[in-house]
Amino acid sequence: MSRTATIERKTKETDIRLILELDGRGESRIETPVPFMDHMLTHVAKHGFFDLTVQASGDVEIDAHHTVEDLGICMGEAFRKALGDKARIRRFGRGTMPMHEALASVILDFSGRPFLVFNVDLPKAKVGDFDTELVEEFFVAFCNHSGANVHVNLAYGDNLHHIIEAVFKAFGRALDEATGFDPRIEGVMSTKGKLE
Repeated sequence: MSRTATIERKTKETDIRLILELDGRGESRIETPVPFMDHMLTHVAKHGFFDLTVQASGDVEIDAHHTVEDLGICMGEAFRKALGDKARIRRFGRGTMPMHEALASVILDFSGRPFLVFNVDLPKAKVGDFDTELVEEFFVAFCNHSGANVHVNLAYGDNLHHIIEAVFKAFGRALDEATGFDPRIEGVMSTKGKLE
């Protein structure tokens, strides 16, 4: 069975079409008005070994907030939809990634109960034209719409680009592990018998 999802979200602020193939090869085609997010989502797909197509427009003449938040919403909805009843998936995933001097880890649980712990002390600054505070906004939106419990931790790092890139690469690795199948699992990985 193909684990895919197509999500379309159109508001007065953004217009997004996202296609996710969980059992892909890490290929992506991402075009948004926020080039830094294109770069980060490309890393997520590559290190998560899933295929991702994103076509987005947004009111970036105001700022990138609405677009980045709605990308998180669409990514979250896509994972929720593609995972279906979550039968036989590992459910838990973790990834730790270095990027030059930075080291970040992401641990997540597709429990059906959204929660974000974000232990990354990013100053209110910019990487190019990108507001660093939008990284947390993306993860808040993803958690709320995927039903995932996500813990993002920075061990250390100085360069903001390196820090954020390490986070997104670790996120991809954690997604790959959590969404993968384990032949030992019958039904869902929960003593409750359901994940919601």
